[in-house]
Amino acid sequence: MKKAILILSALLCLGLPAGAQEPTRAPEPEVEYWDHIEPSTVTGRRKRTRKERRQWWKQYRLVYNFNRVYPFALLGRKLMNQIDSTIEADHLDKSVRARYINDVEKELLRLFEKDIRNTTISQGFLLVRLVDRECGHTVYDIIKDYEGGFAAGFWNLVGKLFDQDLKSHYDPEGEDKDTEELIRIWESGSWDEFYWEIFGKYPEKTVIVADRLSTTARQR
Repeated sequence: MKKAILILSALLCLGLPAGAQEPTRAPEPEVEYWDHIEPSTVTGRRKRTRKERRQWWKQYRLVYNFNRVYPFALLGRKLMNQIDSTIEADHLDKSVRARYINDVEKELLRLFEKDIRNTTISQGFLLVRLVDRECGHTVYDIIKDYEGGFAAGFWNLVGKLFDQDLKSHYDPEGEDKDTEELIRIWESGSWDEFYWEIFGKYPEKTVIVADRLSTTARQR
């Protein structure tokens, strides 16, 4: 199924079709480490209430998912700048621009299809928010710019079926406050140590197979 220019029509638009395959499965490390960390060990004082335990689970999942998808949000910003520069520098007309975007989509699928299929719904939701932060545009706007309004509307509708609004904006002082704190830790260079303190091991690195596209604009 065509995925509306992926990563830059959603920076892999990731979690939508991928998460639909297994909507309730959580990543293994989340289950493993939550099951083996007693609340009393975490607090050092007392066992947590059920509500508090749910909050800890939420935080663990956020840290795990952030480690998985944030590199792709950073990559999306870089690739989007490359695509925009190519379109502007080459003064592409409508037909050549359409072919170029189509070729870009094919290359992105070839490079990142495996990552797309291994992404969960919660990771896709987080990526949607991070794309807006890093690229300065919502996923909906990116799809609209590259693919057109109909494609953007269609993918936004699909997203809502999986509880993802592609028009949603990143809110560093509200809904995304915890994520913003993780970004500060990442940028400070202490992410590995922070992750180890939570999970008892260093984070698995997200492997980026390419940080620049080889696609060029093809004239007739």
